[in-house]
Amino acid sequence: MADPKGFLNHGREVARTRPVDVRLKDWNEVYVPGSLLPIISKQASRCMDCGIPFCHNGCPLGNLIPEWNDYAYREDWSAASERLHATNNFPEFTGRLCPAPCESACVLGINQPAVTIKNVEVSIIDKAWDSGDVAPQAPERLSGKTVAVIGSGPAGLAAAQQLTRAGHTVAVYERADRVGGLLRYGIPEFKMEKRHINRRIEQMRAEGTKFRTGVEIGRDIDAAKLRRRYDAVVIAAGATTARDLPAPGRELKGIHQAMEYLPLANKVQEGDFVAPPITAEGKHVVVIGGGDTGADCVGTAHRQGAASVTQLEIMPRPGEERNPGQPWPTFPMLYKVTSAHEEGGERVYAVSTTHFEGDEDGNVQWLHLVEVEFIEGKLTQKPGTERKIPAQLVTLAMGFTGTDVENGLVSQFGLELDARGNIARDADFATNVPGVYVAGDAGRGQSLIVWAIAEGRSAARGVDRFLTGVSELPAPIRPTDRSLMV
Repeated sequence: MADPKGFLNHGREVARTRPVDVRLKDWNEVYVPGSLLPIISKQASRCMDCGIPFCHNGCPLGNLIPEWNDYAYREDWSAASERLHATNNFPEFTGRLCPAPCESACVLGINQPAVTIKNVEVSIIDKAWDSGDVAPQAPERLSGKTVAVIGSGPAGLAAAQQLTRAGHTVAVYERADRVGGLLRYGIPEFKMEKRHINRRIEQMRAEGTKFRTGVEIGRDIDAAKLRRRYDAVVIAAGATTARDLPAPGRELKGIHQAMEYLPLANKVQEGDFVAPPITAEGKHVVVIGGGDTGADCVGTAHRQGAASVTQLEIMPRPGEERNPGQPWPTFPMLYKVTSAHEEGGERVYAVSTTHFEGDEDGNVQWLHLVEVEFIEGKLTQKPGTERKIPAQLVTLAMGFTGTDVENGLVSQFGLELDARGNIARDADFATNVPGVYVAGDAGRGQSLIVWAIAEGRSAARGVDRFLTGVSELPAPIRPTDRSLMV
């Protein structure tokens, strides 16, 4: 513990965001570049180096948080980067995108604002990239074994990097035209600029990982052919079956899943389009779903010049303080104002969509809703609260129900599914098919980026042990384990 009085002498400070009127004119990250470095040493000094660091329990990756906080306080950025990478392949992703369950479990958070763990993390990795501390780690020798990884999201990338460094020859198959999965096309540029993905991919290529884009396993290549070609397979294809809204009028033009809408905006930033095929420009936009994906739709609509933006959530508005049912160190459901919400729009809670209304050309124009409440544990409509709001573009951001079973991947491999529609696996992340493993949302269901990376690392260890009989990779997070934040 570098500064025993750090948490007494310094209050919590977080990264500053650029003014709303400035950042709405571009797609760059919302934070002021370099705003953290002048304050990060003091912020890291607030870490108390607890005898029992509950932040470890909040983080599925098992990040060594007090250790790299101490190094950051001392401004030993090289050592801090080494400790950070010991458990996390991609801290620049998690430092920008994770909701930081570690901070909810911070002991200081019992009666003070928690340590800014997420800000310290992203400062360490950004400094490491700037100073050249992030270098390829090619294996000293090759094992002669080959592995196919299906999916290039955080789980697939983590599994691929671990297996490549263990000496196996790894090829990552991605059905999209670029590597990154939802990191590439599901996360808006203003939350994470894609240059962060690009430089990691270059590092992985230098280490020996191969990437095959525009190839969908189950359609372009059947599972039997893939199994003949490789000694093992890791399925990290995500949980991409979106939850739909079967309300009258759903067939009207202008109603889209969030993952139909968001990728097109990202493709504009990649240079594929001058303007997105689906745009909010000049339209009244309604986002159905109050989570992070919904907030991404809100921020995207603002930047496209929407006439208005309304976000609907069926649940009541959360409180701003922990309730008794979510005590420390659990991850509480609190009212959260993201950078997208700071930029405008209206948030409406405890409402349910009843139907959509369109014009004579079949374009959606109105969304009809009703207020709801819980009565004896059942969600019930409140009579007399029906109303309609203008809606010329509607995005559905209500989460995902499981892995894609339509493309043939599941059936061709002969994989078993669990009761939730995810690919079933055992404690080593192995499926019912020998040599085939699963990691991330495909086996866990929709979850956080930290869980994806943790499971990718753990699945890699299972594969390595399958191929060699013993594994030197870090011990896995068991798929039956549940963090307190889940």
